[in-house]
Amino acid sequence: MRIKFQQAGLILFGLIAGILISLNFSASAQKETPSALPIEELRSFADVFSAIKQGYVEPIEDKKLITHAISGMLSNLDPHSAYLDSDSFKDLQVSTQGEFGGLGIEVGMEDGFVKVISPIEDTPAFKAGIKPGDLIVKLDDTPVKGMTLNDAVKHMRGKPKTSIVLTIARKGATKPLVLTVVREKIKVQSVKSKMLESGFGYLRVTQFQEETIADVVKHLEKLNKPEKDAKDGGPLRGLVLDLRNDPGGLLHGAVGVAAAFLPAKTLVVSTDGRTEDAKRKYIARPEDYLRGGRDDILKNLPPSIKTMPLVVLVNGGSASASEIVAGALQDNKRAVVLGTQTFGKGSVQSILPLSNNTAIKLTTARYYTPSGNSIQAKGITPDIIVEESSNGGSRGFVREADLDRHLINDKEKAKDPAPKPQAKNGKGKAKDEAEEDPKPPVFEIASKNDYQLNQALGLLKAWQIIKQR
Repeated sequence: MRIKFQQAGLILFGLIAGILISLNFSASAQKETPSALPIEELRSFADVFSAIKQGYVEPIEDKKLITHAISGMLSNLDPHSAYLDSDSFKDLQVSTQGEFGGLGIEVGMEDGFVKVISPIEDTPAFKAGIKPGDLIVKLDDTPVKGMTLNDAVKHMRGKPKTSIVLTIARKGATKPLVLTVVREKIKVQSVKSKMLESGFGYLRVTQFQEETIADVVKHLEKLNKPEKDAKDGGPLRGLVLDLRNDPGGLLHGAVGVAAAFLPAKTLVVSTDGRTEDAKRKYIARPEDYLRGGRDDILKNLPPSIKTMPLVVLVNGGSASASEIVAGALQDNKRAVVLGTQTFGKGSVQSILPLSNNTAIKLTTARYYTPSGNSIQAKGITPDIIVEESSNGGSRGFVREADLDRHLINDKEKAKDPAPKPQAKNGKGKAKDEAEEDPKPPVFEIASKNDYQLNQALGLLKAWQIIKQR
């Protein structure tokens, strides 16, 4: 048995070493000093693999072991790197088109549980009252502890009109919340718009997808030329761009949306990583926001769109691509950013397809605003801080800095963690940690009682008065 153990280990060690050597040789064509192979670590890996094959209580397939090893390598790097099996890879491809099945939540892992990053607007999860920061501890009768994130996501997906019971641990709640959520075919409407008042428009981007740029153009054209019988006639004199609760999406979509409001050839965002293709500058030009040989979809926008007063709304749910847009408009002094601190996801993930229709999602670069600032684990600081309500209250958001193994901000020195909020209710709990109703009212964005939006509209009106003087 000992001989077999050693043989299996040597065979696997040789296989892994051979693969890495070939990779090393290919990389050495581009590098003068290729890194040496980690011989001892590879030997340890081979020994562990052999021990499992020979001694685990039940037989286990080689493919399964290797898959788990790959998944573990990636998930322990940072919160956003992951192994995508064939189903997950397919779901990712479909979701960027704006239509997919499930509950409608952006999730990650924390301490073995599924952590809600943000519910997507107008989805079953959003309507059920699921909040950022919720920990999903049980799916139906199955504990989440011990599941991979991919397994948990698979469990939450299913045929439309079928239900799933989520058991949720919520900060401040005295007992777990049990919510029954009915699955639906999720079709995210990436762009929404309406006239707030005569001359003042509202444009909301909920997620950056393949058609987001084209949809933004359509909505801007409609807002700038309202129907003749509409009560709010005339061209736009000011616009609110709402990026609150926008979890991000496609990078070229963010570049295109920013380019709609910026002068041509303006720097939108730059990226920097270890490889040459990770070092890039994205400019407000068609080659940086269009895919394929399509005509420039921004060319027919009226020139006034690039100069009219613009207020951008953000909050703790504004992440990644939405932070790119907010940062570009802020740094180029094109807009006033209003709201609360954003999520702070300043990293770029590349999708690298593997064999058998699988892929890895690998963090390959950090991105930087036009002024060279990194928002990683920091976020965009609004020009004007406005909380969600007039009494100064806002929902508690999960941010990048709260996630395990998050990348550090390479532009800032390590800082002590921010102090915990002090109790404000006299009962040993902060106001936002007090016991909550199991089904709290859902915050209605763009409603009449949307305090942040009302403040943005007031700013645009004041802007007009100042311009006339």
